[in-house]
Amino acid sequence: MDGTLVDTEPYWIEAEYALVAQFGGTWTEEDSRRLIGNALMTSAEYLRDRGGVDLPLVDIVHRMQAHVIDRVDRVANWQPGARQLLAELRAAGVPQALVTMSWTPLAQAVLRHLPPGTFDVVVTGDQVTHGKPHPEPYTTAARRLGVQPAACVAIEDSPTGIASAEAAGAVTFAVPHLVAIPGAPGRTVVDSLTDLTVAILARAVEEQSVGVSEQRT
Repeated sequence: MDGTLVDTEPYWIEAEYALVAQFGGTWTEEDSRRLIGNALMTSAEYLRDRGGVDLPLVDIVHRMQAHVIDRVDRVANWQPGARQLLAELRAAGVPQALVTMSWTPLAQAVLRHLPPGTFDVVVTGDQVTHGKPHPEPYTTAARRLGVQPAACVAIEDSPTGIASAEAAGAVTFAVPHLVAIPGAPGRTVVDSLTDLTVAILARAVEEQSVGVSEQRT
């Protein structure tokens, strides 16, 4: 969600700088980059230890997310091609899962800007025990969709998210946003969601399925 569908990263970065400054700490662009795609409790721990934010971790998450929700409620900055691809998938009858490390209130704030029923399944960071890069978020989404992860395409903008999807066994497409993502076997890197269509995603799943079959034989 964050960075892949909606450009919320500037909102998160605003929240980080403001919170660290409130506690008299220092923060850098590199610190912000380290948090992209992380589970929110992991990011909160970093803000406490590196930024000097002397609060319980849950309180850090709530303060950060409240800032981002306020911004999203005003303006949801959709990434190029995001709404079009979601609509195309929905029209084609492809089940969709939103897999985000943001917690439920922020996911709901983003979903308010989309047609009802866009996503069949929503997996948020407060619903899983292990966040990205652990595979649990994606294995949970696949299970709720009633399919195997290998039958799914995951589209991510961060190395952490890509690692989670690949560990789960999903076909992965990387759309780098603020952090570079190198190509790798079984991974396709594109410049924008405008480069993707239902046909391209389906072909990637088919090609991976054929490759796995050939390896077994």
